Amino acid sequence: MGGKITYVFLSTVLMLVFGVVAMEGVLLLLTGEPAAMGMGAVAFLLPLVGGWFLWKNTRFARRANRLAAELEAEGGLPVDELKRTAGGRIDRDSADEVFARRKAETEDSPEDWRCWFRLAVAYHDARDTPRARKAMQRAIALHEGRPVSA
Repeated sequence: MGGKITYVFLSTVLMLVFGVVAMEGVLLLLTGEPAAMGMGAVAFLLPLVGGWFLWKNTRFARRANRLAAELEAEGGLPVDELKRTAGGRIDRDSADEVFARRKAETEDSPEDWRCWFRLAVAYHDARDTPRARKAMQRAIALHEGRPVSA
């Protein structure tokens, strides 16, 4: 729950910053000077791009959380069986072992979103965030019945 509160707080602060930057962009546009107007246009566009990025990430997180809740209700969430170092970090060999099992499970059932969800968790545990995100996106697409590219 603390992660959600932090996310909402930081997103709110970011939206306030976007608002201030957009207002400054408008003020620069109103000066009438070409250089200031150029900077104002860029300052006005930055919040739009940032807002789009924030919206996409929030949407992704909500969909992934929905899948996690559904898997939890089914009793299918992956069990944390990873060994950890004395400092609490995940042991690399342990993460690789779990990843190999999850990958084999996904190769056996490539159309099952549950397998892709568990594979995404395994990628995350193995510290491969880009692949974890792609696997989770695939799980979401399969769950929603959208076409998935190979």
